[in-house]
Amino acid sequence: MSVRLSVLDQSVAIAGRGQDESIRQTLALAQHAEKLGYDRFWVSEHHAHPSIVGTAPEILMVAIATQTTKIRIGSAGVMLPHYAALKVAEQFRVLDALAPGRIDLGVGRAPGSDGKTAQLLNPDRYASENFPRQVMELQAWVKGTPLPAGHPGHGVFAYPQSATSPELWMLGSSDYGAQLAAHLGLPYAFAWFITDGQGADQALQIYRDTFKPSASLEKPHATLCVWALAADTDEEAWHLFKSRARWRMDRNLGRIAPMLPPDQADRDYSAAEQMALNALKSNAFVGSAATVAGKLKALANQFDVDELAIITWTHSPQAQAHSYALLAQEFNLKP
Repeated sequence: MSVRLSVLDQSVAIAGRGQDESIRQTLALAQHAEKLGYDRFWVSEHHAHPSIVGTAPEILMVAIATQTTKIRIGSAGVMLPHYAALKVAEQFRVLDALAPGRIDLGVGRAPGSDGKTAQLLNPDRYASENFPRQVMELQAWVKGTPLPAGHPGHGVFAYPQSATSPELWMLGSSDYGAQLAAHLGLPYAFAWFITDGQGADQALQIYRDTFKPSASLEKPHATLCVWALAADTDEEAWHLFKSRARWRMDRNLGRIAPMLPPDQADRDYSAAEQMALNALKSNAFVGSAATVAGKLKALANQFDVDELAIITWTHSPQAQAHSYALLAQEFNLKP
């Protein structure tokens, strides 16, 4: 089957590099991805996170929009319970005016932060309970559809209006997002990289079995967001992976910090940690371009998806860019 590739980038903090450089590297990677022929470039939202410094996807998307011409640009995603749906709709309608027909508005319910930070962003502890209503409001406002009489937003529209509008996506790593995406007739992205694939089969089955066509989507459309790293050889790829492995092992102990270079990433692991590391490596999409591409194609075939969003962490920006270039070649992307 033919598989389209997209990119998800999180502006990862790198040891020995300023965090502002991570933001600028995301912009450079977006330009690189467009030249390679990737379909979409998505950026994430996290808060008070020492490792992931992409806090404002809507602002970063503006910069990407002005420096690209064809690739779709999106959020993966806006953590909607922190915000008013009308304001998010306005932001993304402005984005669509800057890059007509190229904007994806991915939304999620998770806080993208710890509980204390989430409360600072929105003091309402129960904001996430309003998520379905917010998504429906957002769906109406980004498409210019009037809200029903009796709704507080009846007669209110999100501007600027134009011939195109953002494409709303539901993001998730559980059945909840799959059910809501199906009910509202939205495309759905499952965060494989968060769950290591656990729950993906059930979530996608629920999404497809209960999908209701909408004005913008006639049939289910799903993608998997997958962590992958390719290099010229398997050996080199696993060497680069040491940075990611160290970060994961430290995170499991509550130590969250910038990514170390692979030459500094080794440390003594406990027996339990070594077991966890072996499990991580056994399920990882890491290796030569041919190795990784083969695994990704098998995954797409297994879950019957024609699109994958690839997320890649490396200490070296050059290694990250090279990984995406290798995969673009293996998947015959058209620049």
